[in-house]
Amino acid sequence: MSGRTTDQPITRAVRGALPGEDPLTDLHAFIEGLPKAELHVHHVGSASPRIVSTLAARHPDSKVPTDPEALADYFSFTDFAHFIDVYLSVVDLVRTPEDVRLLTYEVARDLGRQNVRYAELTITPYSSVRRGIDEREFMAAIEDARKAAEAELGVTLRWCFDIPGEAGLAAAEETVRLAVTDGLRPEGLVSFGLGGPEIGVPRPQFKPYFDRAIAAGLHSVPHAGETTGPETVWDALRELGAERIGHGTSAAQDPALLAHLAEHRIALEVCPTSNVATRAVPSLAEHPLAAMVEAGVLVTINSDDPPMFGTDLNSEYGVAARLLDLDERGIADLAKNAVEASFLDPAGKARLNGEIDAYTAAWRAR
Repeated sequence: MSGRTTDQPITRAVRGALPGEDPLTDLHAFIEGLPKAELHVHHVGSASPRIVSTLAARHPDSKVPTDPEALADYFSFTDFAHFIDVYLSVVDLVRTPEDVRLLTYEVARDLGRQNVRYAELTITPYSSVRRGIDEREFMAAIEDARKAAEAELGVTLRWCFDIPGEAGLAAAEETVRLAVTDGLRPEGLVSFGLGGPEIGVPRPQFKPYFDRAIAAGLHSVPHAGETTGPETVWDALRELGAERIGHGTSAAQDPALLAHLAEHRIALEVCPTSNVATRAVPSLAEHPLAAMVEAGVLVTINSDDPPMFGTDLNSEYGVAARLLDLDERGIADLAKNAVEASFLDPAGKARLNGEIDAYTAAWRAR
């Protein structure tokens, strides 16, 4: 599996179905019940059609459709720039602390339905605060939802605050202030990121802000190499101190970069369907996931903005299983990759890995 040593071969081929069962259907059922962690999933981008339509109805001046069925057409993207435009129109629906709390809790509910036990949710507080939500009320809303999700849904949430790169250095300054200020920084915050378009938004300019976040104890997890070349990933590593890379799709073009990522156990947060939907990759058949795995890179599977791309984490695991020709043990190894690359405490990692192992053993013993 990805992240393996050289004496640990990839477990391939769909096996383990009972007599008379369809192996692919059986594998999908295995994925649905598998305990999982998700490391690259966006707060607003995870709003289901039901929630988006509810928010659109609350704010009828928006151009976002209120009909959940119409959202499928609205979420059809011509390229990455079009995706950003649509994404920001949904961001504009989150205007009050009540909107924030509703969105956050419902995202956790959808994660829980997929047996996601732990998720690091990427949040862009700058977008909400500049739209007029009081910063302290924003923090209180996400924290209230986080605590309720853990108590009521069994889903542990942690936050990554990310800079919207298209908004420039003013957004970077505001985001790091919100992330590091005592009495304002939320309890669930673990990491600091950088999202939005890469073209025309060079990574090195954000170094001072990442330096401040890292000095305050946050982990560095910028997006890089999604719609640009491998040099953007190198910039994220060298200038921003990246501990994980969001997407990193173009890393497969640079063998030296893949070797560096593998040697230093720097995980890639891979989102296959997203990469095709935004035209970062021409097709799933051309996705470089297999090349990353063969190079020994620690690869995690994620959904990015799932309702916008017509997917969810279970579906992404299914895509990965097909691209990598995995059986149940290989899929379980993918799930354990996410645990390893997460910012869970050691006890939490051991607990979730134990759940994955127990579930897989019980499944294969049927």
